[in-house]
Amino acid sequence: MAFVDLETTGANATIDRITEIGVVLVDGQGVQEWSQLIQPQTRIPAFIEQLTGISNAMVADAPCFEHIAAELDTLLQGCLFIAHNARFDYGFLKNEFKRVGINFRPTVLCTVKLSRALFPEYRHHNLDSLITRHGLIVTARHRALGDAQLIHQFWQQLHVTFDATVIAETVQKLIGRSSLPSHIDRSLIDDLPESPGVYLFYGENGLPLYIGKSINIRQRVLAHFSADHSHGKEMSLSQQLRRIDWIETAGELGALLMEAKLIKTLQPTHNHRLRRKNALCAWQLQQQAEQLRPVLVWADELGFGVQDNLYGLYPNQRDAQKALHSIAEQNQLCLGALGLEKTAKGRPCFARQLKKCHGACVGLEAPLAHSARLLVAMDKLKIATWPYQGAVGIQEGSDLHIIDHWCYLGTAKQEADVHDVMAASRPSFDKDTYAILSKALKKLGRVVTIA
Repeated sequence: MAFVDLETTGANATIDRITEIGVVLVDGQGVQEWSQLIQPQTRIPAFIEQLTGISNAMVADAPCFEHIAAELDTLLQGCLFIAHNARFDYGFLKNEFKRVGINFRPTVLCTVKLSRALFPEYRHHNLDSLITRHGLIVTARHRALGDAQLIHQFWQQLHVTFDATVIAETVQKLIGRSSLPSHIDRSLIDDLPESPGVYLFYGENGLPLYIGKSINIRQRVLAHFSADHSHGKEMSLSQQLRRIDWIETAGELGALLMEAKLIKTLQPTHNHRLRRKNALCAWQLQQQAEQLRPVLVWADELGFGVQDNLYGLYPNQRDAQKALHSIAEQNQLCLGALGLEKTAKGRPCFARQLKKCHGACVGLEAPLAHSARLLVAMDKLKIATWPYQGAVGIQEGSDLHIIDHWCYLGTAKQEADVHDVMAASRPSFDKDTYAILSKALKKLGRVVTIA
C-alpha cells in the first residue's frame, strides 16, 4: 500500500502543478517514507505559500517532475494507491506522468469514501475532522509527507475499531472493478482516457446505440457497466454493445457541444432527450389592432437567434400552447386576448368566468395594460438575440469552439483549422446547443472575434 499526498500550485490538475510529494509505503518489509519537493515550473501563488509553507525560494533548486518520475513510478508500482480525496492526488500524478510519457494507472482507494462507508453517522470526513475524531497525531499539516502520515494513521486506527474482514469487504466494494460486457475486450479499460470528451457505444453492424459525455471518459464508461445488473436500460445497452469509441475534448464545454452535435447527426437508439426534433417553434409577440398577441412561428421559416422578439423554444405546437396556457393561468392573462380561446365580442373568456382573468375580454382591462403584463410574463422565456456581428470563438484550453448565431460550427485545434470550420456547411438553429452556449457565454468575460 502507498499512502500518498501532494501539495500543488492550485486545484486544477490540467493547469496547476505539483510542488511536493509525500509517500508512506507499507509492504512486507515494513514502513518506508519518501518525500520530495518539486520545481513546478510556474509561480506558487501567495495564498498557497501561506497555506503550505512551501515558497518559491524553497522549490527553486528542486528537481522537475520528469527527473523523479521514473523513481516514483518504480516506488508506486503494484501498490494500492491510497489518498484522501484521491481523485485530486491521482489526477495530478496522472497528468504529470502523462507529460513524460508514462501510463500511470494504479488501483485507487479514497479514504474520504472509506470514512463515509465505515462511519456513516458522521457528516464531515475531511482530514481535519478525521484528526479530531480519531486522535491522529499531527507532525506537519499541509505538507505532503505529514498528511500522508495522517492517512496512514487513520488506516491503522480503522484496524483497532473494525474487524479486518469488514475493512477488506468495504475496500473491495470501493475499488471493485466494473464487469465489462461479454463482447468487449478487457484491455479496452487501459485505453480509455481519463479526460473530458464524448464516448460512443455501437452495436451490431456499427449501429449507434448511445452517445454520452463526461469530464472523465473512463470513469463514466465504467459506471455504465457497474450498474448494468440493477438498471434495465444499462443491462440492455450492455447486451447490445459491440464497440466503444471516444473523442477527447479540451474541457466540459467541448464535450457538451460535441455530444449534442453527434446525437443529432447519428440518432443513436438509446438517446432520446437530445435527438433532433422534426420542427422547432417559438412565440413571437405581434401587434394586432390594440392588443399584443403571441403568434407561433417556426425555425425553418425564421432565422432564430436573429430576431429580437421570440419567446420559448418548443418541439411542437401542442407543447407551445400548453406552455402559454400555463403562463396565462399563473399571471391571470386573458385566453381570448392571447388567441388561445375564441370568444364573441363582449363575451368573457372561460378564465374570466372563473375570476382568473382581469377582464381584457370584456373591456375591464385596457389592451395596453394587458400587453404590458404579457411582456413581463414572457420575459423569462425570451430567446437571446445573437450579441455579436458575426462568428466568434470560445477558447477552452488549446481548442477554439467556433459559434455563429447560436450555432456550433466546429472546433479548431490550431489556427489553420479555423478556415475549414468556417467554410463547412452551417447547421440549423438547435435548442440544446442554444441552451449550452447561452449559459457558457454568461460565464465568459470575452470571446475571440472571427474575421
